[in-house]
Formats: sequence, structure tokens, C-alpha cells
Amino acid sequence: MNSLKLPVLCVDTTAYIKMDLHGKTLTDISIISAFVHVRYLDLSNNKLDSLSSLASLTHLLTLKADNNRLTTAALPQMPYLQRASFQNNKITTTEGIAHPLLEVLNLNNNQITKANLNGNELRKLSVLEIRGNLLTSTAGLGLPKLQRLYLGENMITELADLDKCIALKILHLRGNSETTNQIESLTGFSKNMVALQYLNLRGTKISDLKAEIKKIKCLPMLRVDSKRHSCSKGRRVSY
Repeated sequence: MNSLKLPVLCVDTTAYIKMDLHGKTLTDISIISAFVHVRYLDLSNNKLDSLSSLASLTHLLTLKADNNRLTTAALPQMPYLQRASFQNNKITTTEGIAHPLLEVLNLNNNQITKANLNGNELRKLSVLEIRGNLLTSTAGLGLPKLQRLYLGENMITELADLDKCIALKILHLRGNSETTNQIESLTGFSKNMVALQYLNLRGTKISDLKAEIKKIKCLPMLRVDSKRHSCSKGRRVSY
């Protein structure tokens, strides 16, 4: 087991506000619990299967834990955490992610099958990346403050809860047809999504594309840009 060790003379744990521990092949970071004033922490490229030792680091602003062996991103509520990245792990659930000031969350390339993020707990979340997972539905992603949502390379066949994303500007659904599955309907969109400007559907199969595209023409900032369909207002939708 490769544990984090610090020199004996490093007794003033209050002196550390930034710790860069990436690429140390660490499996045990229990000693880090004493460094309660750390604001910026990089644990990427290690062999960690747990972040339980971070519970006392309540002043964290930024956490990067990419490329580890984590099966969950759950942590006690971090009152000041603003950015968190857990890409390239083995995370299967979004349970336990409830940080009130979190603005940017990266869960790319994990094994998440179902999302369950609470807009009342994630009141500031504006950017969510959850590409390359195993999602079949957008249910559980209805976050009112969300502005950018990246869902490419999943297995999505159902659009649900998107009508709650009233601040959404960019939505990526690219490459959700690696199997025979396809999105059956675009009825998950709502006329309340007036901020939506860009929708990427490239490489995604949609049942009866011509009929379904008509359902999103109620969005004033959105324009369907293709050889067969167009809309006069707004910005581009690619597919």
C-alpha cells in the first residue's frame, strides 16, 4: 500500500492551502485529514478507491480526482466547493453530490447508469459533463441553474426532466447511438427553455427525425441548421 507521507518537521498543517499530489500512485491519503485549510487539491492519476479522508477539508474550493479507482463521488457537503472533477474512474452513481456552491462538475468516462442530482442541493451548478457513461435517460438532470450539459457517448433513448433546465444554453447529445438504441422523441424539450442556443445531435439516431425536429421550433434562440430543415431565429443545432 502506497500511503501519503510527509516529513516529520511538517507539523504546521495550517500552512497548506494548495496540495498537488497527482501521479504519486497513492492508495491511502488518510494523513490529509489534518490539513483542514486546504483550498485546492489535486489527487489525479493515483490508485485511490475512497475519498473519505477529505471529510474534514471543509474549506475546499477545487477538487480534482481524475484517473483513480473511485466507485463513488459522494462526500459530506462541502460548503465552499466550486469545481470538482472525477473523470475516468469507476463511479456508478451520482448520489452524495450535494455541494451548494458547486459550479462545475466533471463525471466523464465513468459507469453511471442513472443520474439523481437535486437542484435544491446544487443551486449553483452551471456546467455538467457526464460524457461516456451508461445513461439511458436524462431523468435526474433537471437543474434550474444549469447552462451547459454534455451527455455525449451515452446510451440515451429518453429525454426527461429537461424542461426544468430553464437556463440551459448548450446541450450535447452527440454519439448516443453506438448500439441499436435511438431517441424516440424530442418531447422532453419545453417552450420554457428560452435560453437554449446550441443542440448537438450528431451521430445520434432519432426516430422520425423530420417530425421530431418540429417539436423544438418553439424555442426562440434555437435554429435547426441542416439541408432539410431550418428555422429563421437563433443559433445553430447540429446533428
